[in-house]
Amino acid sequence: QLVASYQEKLSARLREVIATHDEDRIRQEVVLFASKIDIDEELTRLKTHLEEIRRTLAQGGTVGKRLDFLIQELNRETNTIGSKSVDIAISQAVVNIKVFIEQIREQIQNIE
Repeated sequence: QLVASYQEKLSARLREVIATHDEDRIRQEVVLFASKIDIDEELTRLKTHLEEIRRTLAQGGTVGKRLDFLIQELNRETNTIGSKSVDIAISQAVVNIKVFIEQIREQIQNIE
């Protein structure tokens, strides 16, 4: 939806600026925008890190350092999602995720 909305806005803007706009240029701009805001890769990595956290916890033993590293990775992916966000709902979700990550980090400090 964001990509389609951007394409509409860009088309309107280009029509205003240039009497005869270049459809190829619009497509290029849309593709560039779509790649800048695409968070699929970050979501996949978040899911993978969460699965690894579950696996690590189930494994037991000395897991504190490993969990700390995984939490850092969750934070990194969340920050990337936040920097790519052009949607208020995603930005709000990022803030919520970061709060949960911090709560998890505090709990991990109690694990050896």
